[in-house]
Amino acid sequence: MEYGVVSIIIPLFTIAAAIITKDVVISLLGGAFFGLLVLNGYSATDAFVALFDGIVALFAEGWIVKTILFVVLVGSIMEMLNRSGAVDEFVEFLSQKAQKIDSPIGAMLLAYTIGLIIFIESSITVMVASIVAKPLCDKNGVSREKLAYICDSTSAPVCTMIPLNGWGALLLGLITSSIASGVIQGDAINILIQAILLNFYAIFAIVVVLFVIVKDINIGPMRKAKPRAYIPISSDVKSRPKPWGMIFPLIILVGAVFTGLYLTGNGDILKGSGSTSVYYAVISTLIFLYIYFVPVKRLTHKGYFDALYKGLSDMIPIAIVVILAFLIGKVIGELGTAAYMASMLDGAISPIFIPLLVFLLSSIMAFATGTSWGTFSVMMPIALALGGAMDISSALMAATVISGGVFGDHASPISDTTIISSMAAGCDNMDHVRTQLPYALVSAFLASIAFLVAGFVQLN
Repeated sequence: MEYGVVSIIIPLFTIAAAIITKDVVISLLGGAFFGLLVLNGYSATDAFVALFDGIVALFAEGWIVKTILFVVLVGSIMEMLNRSGAVDEFVEFLSQKAQKIDSPIGAMLLAYTIGLIIFIESSITVMVASIVAKPLCDKNGVSREKLAYICDSTSAPVCTMIPLNGWGALLLGLITSSIASGVIQGDAINILIQAILLNFYAIFAIVVVLFVIVKDINIGPMRKAKPRAYIPISSDVKSRPKPWGMIFPLIILVGAVFTGLYLTGNGDILKGSGSTSVYYAVISTLIFLYIYFVPVKRLTHKGYFDALYKGLSDMIPIAIVVILAFLIGKVIGELGTAAYMASMLDGAISPIFIPLLVFLLSSIMAFATGTSWGTFSVMMPIALALGGAMDISSALMAATVISGGVFGDHASPISDTTIISSMAAGCDNMDHVRTQLPYALVSAFLASIAFLVAGFVQLN
């Protein structure tokens, strides 16, 4: 059955609701309900039942359950690293080593490098980079706003470029969901890897911030940003912090992912199961953390499980978003939204411009809602289905959503990453937004050109 223009109204309603309410969960839930209302002959009772039965039905899919468990267990890993003191010791270790690069460029490169190597979670990336580099930036006359920009520009972009984290789990799950529903074809791991290479905003953001550091470029409001007075921090010279409590778990996590991909792909990591690999990677890391921390009393047996449960509970809101994202993806697929949009756009607009338009729409949604994950959840099913209907590369369409989500989140004053970046660096949130925006717009402009060129190359 064809639903015509109604099939477009549902995702538009979801996007509008997210922008207006700033509540992604309510928006996804509302969009799924109204979509099911249409699919069930406008019977509110049947739609209500279908909504909650549909949520339960998702758990019949093994890869969905593994993806959700990965998301929540990553929270447990982060909580254990915090409670064990591994994060604090890593920060102290870097702080002591930082004295060897005592210069303005050295201070900024320190924050930049930390932003690149800690990819487990964007908030941790921002916090560690800011805490370590802030004293050195103050000492060398680098403004807190500049520090906040560097930390913000290497957190979410890096998390999407090295997706061995909750970001990767969500993106892989959304792509797998579209494949499972028959909207697109291919291997989810391959599509995600190709999308990373086409994630133009993240690439340009990382390159631009490095160029800004090396050339000490200050544009717009950043020119007026003043460095803070340097206050020396007393430290225990006898203390010899070690970084291994942070480094070893990351090595286990990354190594287990690639091992899982190799084993499940029968020797070919590109054919491995992403959901299975990341699931067993976090299980392996949690086992390692118990063996590594509990015998030496960095965590007690009870403390370990307290951290496990606390981390799980912290990630429940994210897990709910992931579940509802899978659900609305299935609903949009059943409505035939992409096929109708493709028929409507056919002849009216060249497919060459579609990647650019999706990038811009994703950017607007992320900016207005302050959430890249919510943007991925709403836009990815639409973009992939539209690409499938118009014969546009799934990897390219996925990349447009990822880039748009990161840019909008990066530039938004209500984004959690933006707020955390300003707090961690010790500057006003709106000062951070104003000083960062010109640089973000430069990266977005370059990404727009790249997506336009990619669209042209793809279809010619």
